[in-house]
Amino acid sequence: MFRRIVICLPLTVFLLTVSSANAQQAGKIPRIGFLDNSTAPGSAVYVDAFRQELNKLGWIEGKNITIEYRFAEQKPERLPELAAELVRLKVDLIVTSGEPTPLAAKKATSTIPIVITSSADPVATGLVTSLARPGGNVTGLSSLAPELLSKRLEILKDAIPGLSRVGLLRTPGGALGSDPDLLLRELRPAAVVLKIKLEEIKTQTDPKDLESAFQTAKQKRVDGIMTTPGRRFDAERKRIVEFASKYRLPAIYPAKLYVDDGGLMSYGVDFGDQIRKAAHYVDKILKGTKPADLPVQQATKFEFVINLKAAKQIGLTIPPDVLARANKVIK
Repeated sequence: MFRRIVICLPLTVFLLTVSSANAQQAGKIPRIGFLDNSTAPGSAVYVDAFRQELNKLGWIEGKNITIEYRFAEQKPERLPELAAELVRLKVDLIVTSGEPTPLAAKKATSTIPIVITSSADPVATGLVTSLARPGGNVTGLSSLAPELLSKRLEILKDAIPGLSRVGLLRTPGGALGSDPDLLLRELRPAAVVLKIKLEEIKTQTDPKDLESAFQTAKQKRVDGIMTTPGRRFDAERKRIVEFASKYRLPAIYPAKLYVDDGGLMSYGVDFGDQIRKAAHYVDKILKGTKPADLPVQQATKFEFVINLKAAKQIGLTIPPDVLARANKVIK
């Protein structure tokens, strides 16, 4: 009897240890890293939409999930270290905004799943092998940014009779990592077809440089303004809108948020919809799906918004046929 107890005792201890380890693993709270090139205030709308969608899926921050937020504060050079920091924290997953953020995350880890909320061209930048079969540890949403830039130029020409010269505000180095011109691959030929002279004006996003960019646009006698998409400009959208009004330059922007802050027009992807879809990717990955098995989705929901108050402030009358095409007109 004693011998039987001695033999069974190690087995019992082993089973108890395994049971305890399993219980501990089952009780582990997943940790998400949220990496963004912008500022916390500049990305607040998107972060709130992301959290709200996670809540609908049963993930409550502080209860059964934790989120580590890292913002580069408009300094892309900080992204590699912030990404490395999230890797050191052993997060279960990293959510990133548009380029160059996911590129920094991918360089930092080849094993931790990465979900991109928007990427102009994830195949061209090397984030994924293909949209249908991403491969590796990256998946998420594509924003069709190059195509949409051309569409904005077309809308701007329709909205402003006689438009012949457009100023394009862009940050130095472009937005797509190693190829700064990738984002503009369709815009430049489109400008030629539309018979528009495109004035590319590189600018940083601090107040002094932004105002200098608008002054340059005026000196070049542009008829309208566009900005390249990206969180760096998004974070300064209120100031950009103010300068456009101050210098009486009609402008079209990549997101509705600009119009909400007094901008004239916007045409682009519904980024709120994109970030909500990203939350569903997070949900699936946390439940065991591999990123390589989740195809990258291209944007399907777009918004065209016009602000007639802003048009009146700069003395612009928008043609009725253009107003009729808008999803929303603010009067």
